Amino acid sequence: MSRPSLQAAFLLVMALVAADPAHAGIPVPPPPSLPAKGYVLLDAFSGRILVGQNDVERLEPASLTKLMTSYVVFHALRDGKLRLDQEVPISEHAWRAEGSRTFVDVGTRVRVDLLIQGMVVQSGNDATIALAEAIAGSEATFAALMNQYSQRLGLRGSHWANTDGLPDPQHYTTARDVALLGAALIREFPQYYKWFSQRSFTYNNITQQNRNGLLERDPTVDGIKTGHTEAAGYCLATSALRDGMRLVSVVMGTTSPKVREDASAALLGYGFNFFETRRLYAAAQKVGEAHVFKVGEPVAVVVRGDLYATAPRGDLAGIKAQLALNPRLVAPLAATTPVGRLRLTLEDKVIGDVPVYPSTAVPTGSLYRRIVDTVRLWFT
Repeated sequence: MSRPSLQAAFLLVMALVAADPAHAGIPVPPPPSLPAKGYVLLDAFSGRILVGQNDVERLEPASLTKLMTSYVVFHALRDGKLRLDQEVPISEHAWRAEGSRTFVDVGTRVRVDLLIQGMVVQSGNDATIALAEAIAGSEATFAALMNQYSQRLGLRGSHWANTDGLPDPQHYTTARDVALLGAALIREFPQYYKWFSQRSFTYNNITQQNRNGLLERDPTVDGIKTGHTEAAGYCLATSALRDGMRLVSVVMGTTSPKVREDASAALLGYGFNFFETRRLYAAAQKVGEAHVFKVGEPVAVVVRGDLYATAPRGDLAGIKAQLALNPRLVAPLAATTPVGRLRLTLEDKVIGDVPVYPSTAVPTGSLYRRIVDTVRLWFT
């Protein structure tokens, strides 16, 4: 490898997708203007925000809160702290919950999977509190867990004071945070996401319907959650999957269930009609090679997860990938050590930026190689 390539960053630029004359040049109209306090449209695979209006404004989430509650509950299931067939007690605090209810009885024990359906399908505050108490002992302690997981997800505009979304001055989120949270639920817990498309749930001989009317209107919609209080207005987080493209829309603070559904449908239609998403690299796919001191051969560099790009239809042909490697990489390197970044650009605008890693752990080479490269490092 030439000496200049050992200094600063190595840059690799390449076209990723062949041009598609059939779609090239299709204009993208302005996004719809919607009667809501805040809304956003997110591509779940690439993470690109396609539409946003007041999407980082702090708003009352109402029962959209239960997406954060679900995220913590699903983590407890994954970590073995809770089981789906486990029966948990119903406290008086849970039984007396205000608002939407699953109608669990105080003093009884109810299976976790039933409580989750009560929380997700019926938006039952009693079932939600019972789950929180089973995991954390109290709703207040569970709310602290919600905030910790929220910070890990990078939800900068959110703070959770309870599990069910009843009004509280210290309880708020943003449309963007809810969209990111919804995408995380789908990505990390596909085995549990099925409950968000369940049309109805019967418990205690009482059948209640899922309040997300888009599940009936659009067969590509498979979630996610409704919310409503007088202060918050009518809210809806929605996800739909069409032809391998998944979008998440969030509409907050509308005046009726119909308005929130129509607004969500308009966002989804806009995204699917005028944008497209494509996987550019698969997880563990080689994206280049790095020179590593004290190693005899070039080291393959990979992305750790699938890498997607979203662009206006026909524009994916213009996407370029720029691989910038860290200078003076020296073995040994763990497979989890970032060695640079892969940046996706479209018309000089960054639409993706992810770290890259060695394909495997990189041990040091022979004694001769270590001695030679030690000397070379003195002069670089």
